[in-house]
Amino acid sequence: MKTRELDINEDGYSVRCNLTCGTDDRTHDRVVICTHGFGGTKDIASIQKFAEKEVGKHKKDAVLAFDWPCHGRDARKKLELEECFSYLSIVVNYAKRELGATHLYIYSVSFGAYLTLAYLQAHGNPFDRIALRSCGIHMAQLMENNVAPTDRAKFDRGKEVEVGFDRKMKIDRSLIDDLAAHDITKAEFFDWADDIIMLHGENDEFVPIDQARAFADDNVIEFIAVPNCDHAFRTPKNMDFAIHTVVEFFSPRS
Repeated sequence: MKTRELDINEDGYSVRCNLTCGTDDRTHDRVVICTHGFGGTKDIASIQKFAEKEVGKHKKDAVLAFDWPCHGRDARKKLELEECFSYLSIVVNYAKRELGATHLYIYSVSFGAYLTLAYLQAHGNPFDRIALRSCGIHMAQLMENNVAPTDRAKFDRGKEVEVGFDRKMKIDRSLIDDLAAHDITKAEFFDWADDIIMLHGENDEFVPIDQARAFADDNVIEFIAVPNCDHAFRTPKNMDFAIHTVVEFFSPRS
């Protein structure tokens, strides 16, 4: 197994990626795109572990992880929803054009899971199967919750404020408005429901499990509640369960 960094330079963007492969093949019929949550990066241990398990079981597959705008090594400073959509489109097109993928899968977490569903809502579905963990449901409110109380007055006047964890990024009211306009609870995902699974911790401290379960029920999506589990699936047992479940879900169907 090998992991290498690559930059996809397209449409004025430079999307920072990690490509993990189990073979030296230049093309891969099956490619799994992997996305992180808010404040994360493509380099987090859970993505690396998933990539190892995926190409360990399906040796001809490739896993392509990338940094969302304003995350990790990305050069952008202000988070905008349309640029998130552009990054995902660029990665999808690269997997098809340069890696030769005829079957695409995506494993997305938290903010990334929301972005995946919002992308489907806005642009259609390029994926054979979709696995979502700790999906952000009411993302406009979740994002606004990141604004510090000391910045609230400034933010309410329409000014930019900084949010984030290890790395700070700029947001303003226009992002919240865009997230509200792409409210996934007002979209229908019935056409793709058979090809989607959602995993969610029963003790999720950011996205109450009842919100995620209601969304899954409304769209007839398979929902897997994980006992004694937080938003980040922080314990090794819970993370191993999530990774195993997703790898099996992505296995070729007979």
